[in-house]
Amino acid sequence: MTLIGSGGSSSPAAGTSPHIKDASLQTFAADVLEASREVPVIVDFWAPWCGPCKQLGPALEKAVSAANGAVKLVKVNVDENQEIARQLRIQSIPTVYAFKNGQPVDGFMGAISESQVKQFVQALAGGEAGHDHAAEILEMAEQAFAAGDIGQAAQAYAHLLQDEPGHPKAVAGLARCYLKGDDLERAKTTLALVKPDDANDEAVRAVAAELSLRETAAAAKGKNAELEAKLAANPNDHPARYDLALALDAAGDREAAIEQLLDIVRRDRKWNEEAARKQLVTLFDALGPTDPLTIAARRKLSSILFS
Repeated sequence: MTLIGSGGSSSPAAGTSPHIKDASLQTFAADVLEASREVPVIVDFWAPWCGPCKQLGPALEKAVSAANGAVKLVKVNVDENQEIARQLRIQSIPTVYAFKNGQPVDGFMGAISESQVKQFVQALAGGEAGHDHAAEILEMAEQAFAAGDIGQAAQAYAHLLQDEPGHPKAVAGLARCYLKGDDLERAKTTLALVKPDDANDEAVRAVAAELSLRETAAAAKGKNAELEAKLAANPNDHPARYDLALALDAAGDREAAIEQLLDIVRRDRKWNEEAARKQLVTLFDALGPTDPLTIAARRKLSSILFS
């Protein structure tokens, strides 16, 4: 790409790291095209009036600073540098381009979540950014949890949350530790730490679903015999069957709970505004999409719904 004449290097953007600069028409060639022959350079096209830019900019700066020089960030105010925007055909902002060896190699338009920004920067930095500290802590926490050392796991997740507030995997992991100790309130408080953009993270959804199941099951726990007697008298007593499913799940028999809910859908799929199907979806979220129970139950549910 032939672009923009050469010029002197710009000074670092105020309040940021030495790896972050504001560029102008005169400095773009040196700060981006020439600099990208040594390390990848991310260019953030923004404007002071742009709301999404105010969300994306700090996330980019944080991720680039964490890369410790393995990647650089150049910020271009399009209001002050319309010629750069015109030559690069910037149609909307925020727009982000990544340059290597003087050429654009990647990019995106619009604001994305902080975790996605981090992945974008790490992918550009490659091995130059060093080991992934967050992944290392998460692995240690998961191993501790699997070994039954819930206290150690909780400490590791909490440590990561100090470094990266709102990290979805750490939030989910710490909440899971509280669930293991039946501390539903602290699990709920912990889940509230996740950022809105990361609320659909698979780990967060699984723990949120598990918390919902625990809260719903509390009232039905221990009533199996009573509920089974009601069903023996009237197999179409859907409220009793639904409560039995909750009681079975509370007792740890999730497979039996799923079968009771499937039976309700089979008998009356519209009962109570599809409460049984919705509860099944919550169970699937808690188990995860690859769990054998989820796969088998989804197959049965589809067979019932589309028969």
